[in-house]
Amino acid sequence: MTLGQRDLSPQNAPMIRDPVVPTLFQRRIYGTVGLAVLVALYLLVGLTGHDPWRGDDARYFGPVLAMLRGESWLFPMLAGEPLADYPPLYFWTASAFAWLGSSLLPAHGAARLASAFFVALAVYFVARASETLHGRPARTPGALLALGALGLVLHAHETQPLLAVFAMQALVLAGLAELPRRPLAGSLKAGAGSALAFLAGGFAGLLITAPLLPLVLLLSRECHTPRASGALLLSLSLALVLAAAWPLALQLTHPELLTLWLRAEWLRLTGPALAARELPTLLELGAWFLWPLWPLALWALWRGRRTLGALPALLPLLSGVLVLLWLVASGDLSQARLILLIPAGALLAASGVPTLRRGAASAFDWFALMSLAVFGVLVWLAWTAQAAGWPPGLARHVARNAPDFVLPDGHFQLAAGLAISALWILLVARLPRSPSRAPANWTIGLVMLWCLAVVLLMPWFDHGRSYRAVVKSLDIAVHGERSAHANACIATTGVPDAMRSAMDYFAGLRTERITDDGTPCTLLLVHTDRRRALDKLAPGWETVWEYRRGAGKREETFRLFRRATP
Repeated sequence: MTLGQRDLSPQNAPMIRDPVVPTLFQRRIYGTVGLAVLVALYLLVGLTGHDPWRGDDARYFGPVLAMLRGESWLFPMLAGEPLADYPPLYFWTASAFAWLGSSLLPAHGAARLASAFFVALAVYFVARASETLHGRPARTPGALLALGALGLVLHAHETQPLLAVFAMQALVLAGLAELPRRPLAGSLKAGAGSALAFLAGGFAGLLITAPLLPLVLLLSRECHTPRASGALLLSLSLALVLAAAWPLALQLTHPELLTLWLRAEWLRLTGPALAARELPTLLELGAWFLWPLWPLALWALWRGRRTLGALPALLPLLSGVLVLLWLVASGDLSQARLILLIPAGALLAASGVPTLRRGAASAFDWFALMSLAVFGVLVWLAWTAQAAGWPPGLARHVARNAPDFVLPDGHFQLAAGLAISALWILLVARLPRSPSRAPANWTIGLVMLWCLAVVLLMPWFDHGRSYRAVVKSLDIAVHGERSAHANACIATTGVPDAMRSAMDYFAGLRTERITDDGTPCTLLLVHTDRRRALDKLAPGWETVWEYRRGAGKREETFRLFRRATP
């Protein structure tokens, strides 16, 4: 009996039934150490060494900063105000990493290690679930495809609470995959994952994980046994009890914050769903975000269309359907939310890799090589535009978006970029022929492309996406005003939370929101972009500071106004 046949359980056989699979998979592409090195390279390169960037990265660093300062541990706070987006699991973890790494890294860099931690957990649990559901040959493709989802790469390197939900969702799937063989252990893993998903993502985390337990019990023949039924009911009860611990603690200490969070959750759950005209946009986002998972997943479903009721296909299908229903019901088209489709897509795609026809596998392999090579060339062109002003059109675009950018040591960037490119070519050339070659080529190429972009383009991106220069300039203006008007507070209108977080981090500046169209503050900070004109202010305000940055859709303008002296 061959290695591939020994690893395939009877219930998994319908999903991987190609007789050539055992022979092909005796040639391993990665050992455990090689895969771990690839994951570490992917997660750690570009995680530190730059400021909090505008958007979620700076926004969700705010609660971490508040916890480090001892302002609030039970409820996330941003610049002194409650932030009801997510419960505190991710922020607790990020604060712990920031505290542990304080002697080596700045707080924002160490906090992002939580993102690497949760992505690594998710990849591990997806790999374990793939092996349990589809046999040993699907373990490595499962890990590679979960890591290689195109849309994950940027979010995996920012301060992103959804990554904690991602990891707990993968834990639930890994636990439920064990039900036929180890009902108690598998159900306890699933229950713990569901409770932690609630602590990471609120009711959304609970709704995309907890229903899987009864649904699998009702719809899967493999799990419909007395032992599995009792274990699942026990784990579901424990999950609900554990999930109630945080709201109970909040009720006992800060009941007003619990009320605020419940109101925000209710508004998210009952808000307008996606309109029919927005569904094509969702499909378009998913098509590139989940590449190359979805073509392989569709192939796997077609190959196993007669056994969709079996657990290997049923479990990821149910998970994907729950996440899709949540995306449609929430009415939010944020790209980061599509992260939660990756576990289901990777599990299905992993089962489709071993059964790919030789022509399809070769086509996928060549597409991965050529497309990522083209992107690599574009990265080099973007760097040469900064370093040498060629090509001229791209150089003008770079100068227009960041006119005051100064390229750092170009010789080091050139040497490191050439080394990464040479290593990329060497790894691709030495990959053995195997059904896993295509996903391996894709993931290796994506990791190398990310490393190349970090080495060559990170300074330019950091210059354009960090609020440090804006805040330092604003701080000088505010101190000048406060020297003339003691204790002058700053009111805001339209300033994004990312900027408020950066103001608090870089300069200790905090703002007050305008209520009832009025404020007692003598200073007013206003943010505008090219898509929104500056509101007409009352004649009693005069401009004392202005900062413009970016161009095109990324153009931003900040203005500080002072109440005119009557």
